[in-house]
Amino acid sequence: MSGERTIGIIAGRGIFPATFVRAARKRGVRVVMAAFKGETEPELQEEVDVLEWFRVGQLGRMIKFFRSEGVEECVMVGQISPSRLFDLRPDLRLITLLARLKERNAESLFGAIATELGREEITVLPSTTFLEDCLPGPGPVFGPELNDSGLEDAVFGMRIAKEVSGLDIGQSVVVREGTVLAVEAFEGTNQCVQRGGELGKGKHAKLIKVSKPGQDLRFDVPVVGPHTIRACQEAGVSAVIIEAGQTLLLGMEEMKGLCEQHRISLHAMDAGDPGAGAC
Repeated sequence: MSGERTIGIIAGRGIFPATFVRAARKRGVRVVMAAFKGETEPELQEEVDVLEWFRVGQLGRMIKFFRSEGVEECVMVGQISPSRLFDLRPDLRLITLLARLKERNAESLFGAIATELGREEITVLPSTTFLEDCLPGPGPVFGPELNDSGLEDAVFGMRIAKEVSGLDIGQSVVVREGTVLAVEAFEGTNQCVQRGGELGKGKHAKLIKVSKPGQDLRFDVPVVGPHTIRACQEAGVSAVIIEAGQTLLLGMEEMKGLCEQHRISLHAMDAGDPGAGAC
């Protein structure tokens, strides 16, 4: 192995892993990927230097793989299906880790894995590493700009979403004219959008997505991509409001085209000062 920087990737599903790989490649980084059967896109094998397949739950084997490849930094990118987190077949190392957890949710599990990697002198980096250009600041991003009524709903929805996320229920809500139509829970954002759109009857419904207080951006960054815009279009949701500087946009060119084609507003707002996003 050369003296170039090596970063390991713990890769789930979706376009997040591919986006990170390409950004790392532009910086001359050697990429070593731990992929998961039934989750990670197989095509990524052609884009990384080294890839090995694992079953969800094989923590000890994954750590040995990273160490054998000289990995001292890694990122967790992409989702693991929630059902798999409730159907783990853990190896001995993960069994030991799970025995120490008081709560077994995604946040506590990934946090404990990050701690375990740290014990092996593998630093878990923020999953936004190299992707700063995909974290928009306050203001209009794509599609039509929000009018005054839309901005009022955005401020209202941002406040509600922050309250809900602080209770660790979910990070998205759908609102319409000062009324909460749907709150995200275990089912995920797209199902929340579908339910909110149905209740809003396709009129002026807005999706608001935020980070939760103290969110660990090493493995739990809010993400919006083309699939979110398509779900909004199908459900009749007319706007997506995200938290500025805290929400990662993936597939930005495709998102821009979809927002323009379907007249869906994408707007970033500072949760600490919601009015800042109204300029």
